[in-house]
Amino acid sequence: MIDFCILGSGISGSTIANLLSKKYSVKVFDKARGPGGRSSNKRFKDNLSFDHGVQYVSPKSKEFTKFIQKLHKKKILKTWNDNHLDFTFEKKPFSSKYIGKKANNDLAKYNLKGIKKAFSSTITKIKFNKYFWEITLNDKSTHQFKSLILTCPYPQLKKLAKNYLDKKIINLKVQMQPNITVMVAFKNQKNLPISSIKFSDDMLAWAANENSKKRFKSNTNLWTLQATLNWSKKTINKYKTDKSVMEKLINRFVQLSGFEKKKIIFKKTHGWKYSYNYEKTPYLSIWNKKYNLGVCGDWFSGPKVENAWISANDLAKKIK
Repeated sequence: MIDFCILGSGISGSTIANLLSKKYSVKVFDKARGPGGRSSNKRFKDNLSFDHGVQYVSPKSKEFTKFIQKLHKKKILKTWNDNHLDFTFEKKPFSSKYIGKKANNDLAKYNLKGIKKAFSSTITKIKFNKYFWEITLNDKSTHQFKSLILTCPYPQLKKLAKNYLDKKIINLKVQMQPNITVMVAFKNQKNLPISSIKFSDDMLAWAANENSKKRFKSNTNLWTLQATLNWSKKTINKYKTDKSVMEKLINRFVQLSGFEKKKIIFKKTHGWKYSYNYEKTPYLSIWNKKYNLGVCGDWFSGPKVENAWISANDLAKKIK
């Protein structure tokens, strides 16, 4: 029997899997088709590639900085420091922006190298049978593990594991915030010589020039657009059926950038219902020895990749 079942292959899931694999047998499950979670990359035909979730990593803590620099030295990550415009005029100290050499899920892929993985696999039910966990997948198959680690967003955690969580976790005031992201490609459009734009706008918060990441050669100009929090809240439940959600965000980008809408050859929307949590909880992770149940994720302490990594490392220390 495998020691640990880990639900989720994002930054927290892949990190805890990597740490535990040094001592235990591990298997990771994810409902997506590949690793990364909210640090995933979307690829389409004709060499269209978008980092449609996490945009970059800027390490702050000493431990995380050391980890990111190690991956930079190994050429898993690279810097993305060229010409980032900020029209919010927020006064922040300079910090290097790191991105994946091939895509922003490179970090998760690195963590999961050599580890058993099952993608397109949704865990629909969990049950603790005194000495082991039994999980049920979307294909109705069941699997047994000695221990279980959950890295899903807080609302999904409560729904899946409410019978095994302490009241102190059930009663946490966690509000996961949504994000609307639009991926758009322009043909024969003179590109802007910038990497990203942070807007002071009621609808459009961020635009990233995918071509500036220098991962591939393309005659197509690729941009990832991310909406403001307030606008995402208003549209997250209707973007799949209401095409105006995408069109309004594109129109705003065209208006602010000077690009020509008639030159668009591709456009796609993605909604992150549980994108991030700004409010810190009193915990970094949870380990319940009675059930051999662990919980980690960025939502414990903040909205960044670093928060997910810190949470996973904290959980690993509790288990060992």
